[in-house]
Amino acid sequence: MKVRILGCSGGIGGCHLRTTSMLVDDDILVDAGTGVADLSRAQLARIDHVFLTHSHLDHIASLPLLIDSVSDLREKPLRVYATAATLAIIAKHIFNWAIWPDFSVIPSRENAVMQYQTIDLGRSVRLGERTITALPAEHTVPAVGYQLDSGSGCLVFTGDTTVNDSFWPVVNRIANLRYLLIETAFANREQRLAEISKHLCPSMLADELHKLTIKPEIYISHLKPGQAELTMAEIQACASDFRPTRLQNNQIFEF
Repeated sequence: MKVRILGCSGGIGGCHLRTTSMLVDDDILVDAGTGVADLSRAQLARIDHVFLTHSHLDHIASLPLLIDSVSDLREKPLRVYATAATLAIIAKHIFNWAIWPDFSVIPSRENAVMQYQTIDLGRSVRLGERTITALPAEHTVPAVGYQLDSGSGCLVFTGDTTVNDSFWPVVNRIANLRYLLIETAFANREQRLAEISKHLCPSMLADELHKLTIKPEIYISHLKPGQAELTMAEIQACASDFRPTRLQNNQIFEF
């Protein structure tokens, strides 16, 4: 399994700042933030599956344009996987004809170019030799993280989340976990904002990482533009034992 980071920033502001999205092999997206726009039309047309962590704009911004841009190149529907709550939100607020056409009924409901696929927490989707499982997340809207399993190794992405005691027992049972991608959106000076918006700051991250009983490589995502260097410095100060590294655009994980 090959995972390429298309975007991992908490905002935009230059070619190095793209919001959350990961390309798995050449046919799966995990989230569909602004980083998807850097793919060519041919690359976009090869994507058959999109797994959404939640409905916030920085994680879905490219999805409507992706479907519109390549619908004439596709011979089968693009499948969008998310919890029932997340699918209901994007159906009501995005694919509603007022914001964007409802591609789940174009050209007809039976032959739609986009199909919704409900996933349940803890339930796995098998795509060839790859298994994708929804993990618990705690955010201001219904949300999940994902475990990507190649059979020989795993990568876990927390999605947007805050303090989450239900997440760690699940992660600690993954014996072949190689990579943990975890968000930290705010610096410590904005801990109250992190708590209200259900994100993490470095001190909160350190407390969460101490719940780990295994030792994957740890990468930090969702850093806010303008605070990234400060936030990473604070992470190094309070969580250096875990050797966390800043996640980068176009970083590749193979496992």
